[in-house]
Amino acid sequence: MSTDLRRPSRTYTIRQLCQEFGCTPRALRFYEDKGLLAPARQGLNRVYSHKDRARLALILRGKRLGLSLIDMRELLDLYEVGDGGVEQNALSLRKFRDKLVELEKQRADLDEAIAELREGIAGLEKRLADKRPDLLPRAADYDQMLRRHLDGAEHG
Repeated sequence: MSTDLRRPSRTYTIRQLCQEFGCTPRALRFYEDKGLLAPARQGLNRVYSHKDRARLALILRGKRLGLSLIDMRELLDLYEVGDGGVEQNALSLRKFRDKLVELEKQRADLDEAIAELREGIAGLEKRLADKRPDLLPRAADYDQMLRRHLDGAEHG
């Protein structure tokens, strides 16, 4: 007599996944529409499996890294290959390296633009200081604006 000792698979509601991953129901439905998630249905309710949860974690990680939905689909499709993740890991490594090169180039471009802006600001401040110091914005106002922006970016 054989007894199935496996426990029933853990399932998740849309609300549970949204709370856990900090995303919206709309985002989950979007990923479902794109074929990246395939929750079961119980009546009108979506029921997400442990596999769906793992796929969502990969989708959100890819999104944070700037991967496209096409990239994510390719990676998720390899999850099904059954080779212990070897193909998925190889493709992930290739895509991650490509993305890193792209981001490093963007950072270099941003650093160059920032340097040019600082140089331009210094020149403009000098000219205004010489001719119309009353038109100079206060550095403290700029610093405060920058801090507010950076604080918002960290918390948002």
